[in-house]
Amino acid sequence: MLSPTEPAPARKPIPQVDFELDDFDADEEVYLDFYHQVAVNEDMLVPLAEHHTADGVHSFYVLFDRTATWGHPGMPQVLAVHLQRDREKQTFTFEQAQLPLPAMAQSWLIHRGCPHESIGLDPELGPPPGDEATRALEQRLAGDGDHYAMGYSYTQDDPDDMVTVVALRALAERAPSPFRVIVEEVDTDAWTHTLREGGFATVGEALQWCNDRLAGEAGPLP
Repeated sequence: MLSPTEPAPARKPIPQVDFELDDFDADEEVYLDFYHQVAVNEDMLVPLAEHHTADGVHSFYVLFDRTATWGHPGMPQVLAVHLQRDREKQTFTFEQAQLPLPAMAQSWLIHRGCPHESIGLDPELGPPPGDEATRALEQRLAGDGDHYAMGYSYTQDDPDDMVTVVALRALAERAPSPFRVIVEEVDTDAWTHTLREGGFATVGEALQWCNDRLAGEAGPLP
């Protein structure tokens, strides 16, 4: 993820998102929902990935919300947005979700019709994966994230310990270690991130590990 104050030692200017809705309208409820949930912070949203269908009907965005660091402690800092335009009526509808990890936002969009290969993250924004294990886990999360339900997450953007913990529950009834913990750690010196996963038999054990990690007291993930 990006740093909440300095988005990255980027090699290009930080881009701004363009929802391309200048000629579109919506009913009052949809318009107000879009404004309050998405557009109110438009100038603080960084497009980590986006895809637009050739006919202009669908747009998919993975956005880093730079305002999240000043919100409720621990809140997710990634926003997934799916826009649908009716070009004949010049109206639009949308779906959005706040998620703790970019791979989870990719998964959310993929399962709403975005091609997997079209929503890759911009490599010049945010710390890149620090190893192959991270790349492999991110690919798997993006592809089969709908196999799990998120129960808890906390994003800690302390420069001395930038970490995100996520507790998930497998939707399959007989999944081994049905409660999963995903932890992302950012090395601010090397400017890379790592992602690791562990399995737990109970939700209590999973949440306890998350709490211990945030306190700097956790052992290795099982």
